[in-house]
Amino acid sequence: MPNIRHIRAMGPFLLACLFAALITACGSSSPDKSSSGGGSGGADAPTIKVVSNRPDLISGGDVLLDVVPATAGVTVTMQLNGSDVSSAFTAMDDGTLRGLVSGLTVGDNTFTATAGGDSASVTLVDHPNGGPVIAGPQLQPWTCQEGATDAQCNQPATYAYYYLSSNPLKTGFQSYDPDNPASDVADTTTDQGVTVPFIVRVETGYQDRDQYQIAVLYQPGTGWSAVTPQTQFNHKLLITHGASCGVSYQTGTAPSVLSYQPANVLGLAGVDVSSLPTELIADSAQYALGAGFAVMSTALDNSGHNCNVALQAESLIMAKEHLIEQYGTLRYTIGTGCSGGSLALQWIANAYPGIYQGLLPTCSFPDAWSTATQFADYHLLLAYFGNRSEWGSGITWAEPKRAKVMGRVSLTLNATVSESAQFHVAVPTDPCTGISDAQRYDPTTNPGGTRCTITDAVINLLGPRPSELWTTMETTAGHGFAGFPVDNVGVQYGLAALQNGNISAAQFLDLNEKIGGLDVDTNLTTTRTAAVEPALANAYRTGLINEANNLDQAAIIDCRGPDPGLFHDSYRAFAMRARLDRAHGTHANQLIWEGSLLIVGDADCNQNSLIAMDAWLSAVEQDSNSLTLAQKIIADKPADLSDECWSGAGQKLSDQLCGELVVPVFGTPRTVAGDAISTDTNKCQLKPLNRDDDYGAAGFTDDQWAQMEALFPDGVCDYSLPGVSQQDTIAWLHYADSSGTVIYGGTPLAAAAANSGTGWTSAAFSGFTW
Repeated sequence: MPNIRHIRAMGPFLLACLFAALITACGSSSPDKSSSGGGSGGADAPTIKVVSNRPDLISGGDVLLDVVPATAGVTVTMQLNGSDVSSAFTAMDDGTLRGLVSGLTVGDNTFTATAGGDSASVTLVDHPNGGPVIAGPQLQPWTCQEGATDAQCNQPATYAYYYLSSNPLKTGFQSYDPDNPASDVADTTTDQGVTVPFIVRVETGYQDRDQYQIAVLYQPGTGWSAVTPQTQFNHKLLITHGASCGVSYQTGTAPSVLSYQPANVLGLAGVDVSSLPTELIADSAQYALGAGFAVMSTALDNSGHNCNVALQAESLIMAKEHLIEQYGTLRYTIGTGCSGGSLALQWIANAYPGIYQGLLPTCSFPDAWSTATQFADYHLLLAYFGNRSEWGSGITWAEPKRAKVMGRVSLTLNATVSESAQFHVAVPTDPCTGISDAQRYDPTTNPGGTRCTITDAVINLLGPRPSELWTTMETTAGHGFAGFPVDNVGVQYGLAALQNGNISAAQFLDLNEKIGGLDVDTNLTTTRTAAVEPALANAYRTGLINEANNLDQAAIIDCRGPDPGLFHDSYRAFAMRARLDRAHGTHANQLIWEGSLLIVGDADCNQNSLIAMDAWLSAVEQDSNSLTLAQKIIADKPADLSDECWSGAGQKLSDQLCGELVVPVFGTPRTVAGDAISTDTNKCQLKPLNRDDDYGAAGFTDDQWAQMEALFPDGVCDYSLPGVSQQDTIAWLHYADSSGTVIYGGTPLAAAAANSGTGWTSAAFSGFTW
C-alpha cells in the first residue's frame, strides 16, 4: 500500500493562547450593546474564555468554553442559567477546564464559574440556528430544502465517508462504507507526521437556512470531540468558495470540500473551460485533507448563490463556531477561491477581519461593486456600438477602435463575455431560483414583486432609495428599491484613446453624447446614471466596495493568468495591490504569482500557493514579539516567497512577475477615461473643462468644443481626487437592532472582550480587529 506523503512539514502545533487578564464578564443583549455579568471577582475567581465565538454572536444553542482556575487544585463548579453543567467540562493537560455547554436559549444566557466562594460570569447571547446573527432581516420568500424540519431550514446533520485508493486507476475520492471497509485504502502522512489511512468524513448540515459542509481526515470507530480530537487533525482550516455573483431565494449546495480546482469552479459558473487541462490542475482541497486540515464551505459563501458580504460572513462565523465546538480549536484559517470565490474571500477579509488569516484568490475580483462600474460601462458601450443607426454622420467604429475605448488592444470579446455572464444579475425581471414567475417583479403587473437583483438582495447594506426619487413602481410597491451605487456622470469615455490619436474628436464626442445611462430597472436611458445616496456611501463603509483598509491583517497570494478574455482581467490583482499601497503604504502582505495558463496562471498554483501560505502563517504563528498582526505578517514572510513567474505547467521560472509579454495588464473603460488602476471611484468628483491642458493634441474645432461644454456643463471627472463618498470599510458591522429591525448601512458591533473566540486562532493572530 503506497504512502501519500506531503511536501512540507509545517511546524509544531501550538495550543490556543491563555490570556493573562481576569475576565469577569462580557456579552450583550444584542450585537450592539454590551453588559456586565455578576461575580465577586475574588482571588479564587476563575477566568472564563468563550472559545468558539464572540459571546454576543453564539448560535445554535451550544458553545465551547474554557474555564481557567485561578489556583491549581481548587474545585470549580459551572452553571448555565442557574443549572449545574460542571459535568460537561474536562481537564486539559494545562489544567484548563474545557466543555461544550448545550441548552442555551435564544437571547441572553448567564454562565457562571465558581471556585472557593469566588465567581466569574459571562453573558452569552444565543441566536437561532436558522439565523440571522449579524446580517439583519433575511431574504423573503425563502424555499427550504426537502427534508427540512421547520421554516428556518433546520435539518439534522448527515455524514458520508470517502477514501483515496492505492490503485492508480482509481482517481479522486471513492465512496467508503465503514461497515464494509475497502481493501485498497491508501495511507497519508499529515504535516505533523501522523500516518493514517486516507479516509475522509464529510459532515453536511444546515445553518442560517442554508447548507454547510465540513470534511476531515477521519478514523472510523474512533471518537472525536473538541476536547479530544483525533490525532491526525492539524487544527488548520481551509475554506473553499464558489463562483460568479448572483442571488437565490432557496437553500443551495455548499461548494465542494473534497475537490477544489479553479477550472472546475469556473465551469460551475457557466464559463467555457474546455481549453483548461483540469485533469492536470493540482487539487488543493485534496492536498489539505491529506495534510490534516479541516476543509469547510457554506452554500452562502458561494457568491453565485449569495453575493452579500455580510451574509457570507455570517454563514462562516456560524460554521466556524460549529466546527470548533465539534472538532477542536483552530490555529489559522485559509480561504481559497476563483472568480466569485476570490471576490468573497477578499471582501469578507476586509469587512470581517479575523475570519481568515490567509487568502488564496485566483482569477481575482476585489469585490462586486467596484467591478460593477466596468460591467455597466460594457453594457452601455455595447449598446452604443451595436446601434449603428444612432451614430452621427460619417462616424464609423472598427473593432480595434471599439476595443481601445474599452481598455483592450484589438478585440471587444471581454465585454461580450462579461455581458452574457454577469449583467443579468442587475436586471430585476431576470429569473432567480426560489422565485416563481408570479412572485417576480414586473414593472407593470407586479411592481411589489421580488426583484431578482444582487442590488436588492443587499438592501440591508445599501439602503433603499429615498422617497423623493421614487418611481411609479416604488410608489405602488410602497417602498424604495435598493439604491444603485454606480455612476457615470462626468466620465469621458475613450479619453486616453482620443489623447493617443486612436479615435477622432468626432468619434469621442458622438460616443459621449449618446452613451447614456441606466434607470432603476437597468433600462437604457439617454441621461447618465447618477449614483444614489446613501447607497454610494454605504457601499464603501459596508465593504461592498473593498477599500483594503483592513486587508493588512491577512497574508495574500494571488494566482494570476494572462486572461485575454473571459472577463477575469489580470488588472484586478494589481487593483488590489494599488488599494493596499494607498491604505497602508505597502503591499508587502500580498504576492502575485503569474503564469501563462489562461486565468489560473499555472496548473499547480492553487496548491503550491496553499503550501507556501501554510509555511507563511506557521512562521507568523511562532512569532511572540510585541508587533501588530499586520507587522508580523510582513516580518515573518519566508525569505523564499516573493512575486513569482511560473511556466503554466508547475515549474517556477523566476522570483519576479512574468511581465507584459506573458501576462498583459489590460485596462477598463474607466481607466481609459482617466481612473487609476485601483478602479474604486464609483462616482468621481468633477473639475472644469480645460481645453488647452487636457485636449491640446485632440484638435477640437470651436464647434466641437462648444459641443463638449454642452455635454459636460458641470465638468468632467477629476481622478486625482477621492471619489464622492469614498471612505474606509468599517469592520464588523451588523444590520439589525435588538428588536430585529433593519439598520440600513449597518452599525459597528461593540468591541469584543479579550476572552472572545480564543479558539479561532493561535495567540500570534489574536490581534485582528473584531
